[in-house]
This record gives sequence, structure tokens and C-alpha cells, in this order.
Amino acid sequence: MREYQIGEKEAGQTLLKFLQKYLPLAPSSFFYKMLRKKNIKYNKQKAEGKEKLKAGDTIQFYLSDETLNNFQKESSHKTSSYRKAFEVLKGIPIVYEDDHILILNKPFGILTQKASDQDLSLNEWLIGYLLHKGELSEEDLQTFHPSVCNRLDRNTCGLVLCSKTIKGGQVLSEWIRSRNVRKFYHLFVKGTGLQKECLKGYLKKDNKTNRVSVCRDAASGDYIETRYAPLAEYGDKTLVEVELITGKTHQIRAQFAHAGHPLIGDGKYGSERENRKYGRHGQALYSYKLAFHFTTDAGPLEHLNGRTFQVEDVDFVREYFGAWPEAGREPSSR
Repeated sequence: MREYQIGEKEAGQTLLKFLQKYLPLAPSSFFYKMLRKKNIKYNKQKAEGKEKLKAGDTIQFYLSDETLNNFQKESSHKTSSYRKAFEVLKGIPIVYEDDHILILNKPFGILTQKASDQDLSLNEWLIGYLLHKGELSEEDLQTFHPSVCNRLDRNTCGLVLCSKTIKGGQVLSEWIRSRNVRKFYHLFVKGTGLQKECLKGYLKKDNKTNRVSVCRDAASGDYIETRYAPLAEYGDKTLVEVELITGKTHQIRAQFAHAGHPLIGDGKYGSERENRKYGRHGQALYSYKLAFHFTTDAGPLEHLNGRTFQVEDVDFVREYFGAWPEAGREPSSR
């Protein structure tokens, strides 16, 4: 008999979900059969698989080591890529950390999640960081992977939410889905004369080109909404603050381009001629603030209710203005 004790990182998932991670090569039918025959027990009792796991719970496997090893033989995780990401992607600022989540300030040019096996992304850095701290082991990675919970494009800088435990990931995912996390951005757009407004429409994605387009037909795409206010003008460009109400792929970039004010440096939705003029390669977009507000039980993250986290992206603004413009608001007052 082999016994496994559930740790804090794994708590919150169902027994069946855990079994599928612990024995990844076994079919679901195998788990149902073993649970029915009591060859797999939960806290030494017969289980169905839908039980919600808590830290300290135990799972008993009345199976041969050969059977367990066969279903686990490809489940061992090499940590070299995670440790390499932590070493190579140096200097990623940690804005906030507790037992369940992290908030990171992603630099320009780094992927949030890798697109190919060779990539080193923020997600790999996160796991490497926790391995380095000793908060995560290779054994833990058999049943749980810490993960980023919201994505930013490679060339978008700013705040990214990350989970360190399953409970933390579940709460963050629910907050993002129900819009209990307010997301604010600074961006530079071409043109002047913008007024405070709320952009609404529908977004249609072309998976072949990885481009989206804004349309007015609800049947053609997903609903999108973006609130914004101009902060300051400089020459022929404007510094804008945006609150993202919905969070769809390339939403901000596509909506401002559709409105005739493409983001400076945006090679996909903007003008290459204008980008060359400004010497920019990559959209001028910074996720600078996250605000938490919720009315439902947040469990281990209840202490975050009402809190706001922001980075003072002074260097980002100075790159365009040379200094904080008098017409804009100073970082300390925002």
C-alpha cells in the first residue's frame, strides 16, 4: 500500500483531478474502477472522486508498485528549464507575495507563457523562483504547477497575477472571470484631442493570422468594453489611462486602432511608418495598476479585498515625454 498526503498547494481540487495528475497515463475508467473496488481510498474510506481535497487529507493506493510506476513513468518533471529561466530572466520585480499568490512586474520582451518548447517565459521563471526558494519540489510538480493567471503580450509590460497554490489559482481565476480585479493601463496613442470615453463593440479573431478585428455585430464576435481618459498631450501623441472592463486578446490595441488612434509602436494594428518615426518596436502599453474588490468569500485571499497594487511606470512615460508632463498627474497623486 502506498499513501499520499495532500499538501497546502494541492488542496482545493477534486480527488479525481488529483488522481489524473498523479497517474497521468491511466485512463479515467481505471480510476472509477479502482475507487469502486476500494483499491483507491480517500482518508481510508471509500470515495467517488468528486470529494474536494483539503490539506492533510490522505489517499491510499492498494495497488502494486509496478502498476503505479507504469502509470507514472512519464510524469517525472525535469526542473532544468525552470531553473534556467530563473537564472536567465533576471531582475523580474515581485510587487506582492503571500502564501498563495504573486504579483509580478513583467518586463518588455518576455513571454507570459511559452509558445514553443525552447521558450523561457514568465511562467517558467515563476516555477524556477519557487524551486530556488525551496517552496516547491520536483515531487510537487507531479500533481501541481504554479501558473500565471492572466496574460500580457510579449511586448506589453506590467502587472501579472500568479498562483502559488491551487486555492490561490481558483480564487484569482474566479476574480478575473467575475471582474473583481480591476485592471488599469497606461498607453501612448497617435493623435490628440481625445475625450474621456467608453469604447464598446465586438471582437472577432482570425486564428490563422492571430489578429482580431472590431465589429458591431454581436453574432460575429465577443463583447468588449474599454474605458479610457486622456492624461496629457505631447506633440502628436497622447498619454492615456485605460480601465479594461473585458479582457480579450489584443482588445486595447484593436479598439484604439479601430478608433483611429493606434498605439505607438504597434506593428500589428498600427502604422509601420509612424513606428519608424518614433523609433518604437513594440506597442507602448503598460499594465500599471490592479485593484481588488469583491463581495463573496475569498478564502485565503480575503485580506486582499480593497487593496490596490501599482507600479510607478515613470521610465515608461519619460521615454516619450522626457519627464512627467505638467498636464498629466504625477505618480504620487494617482
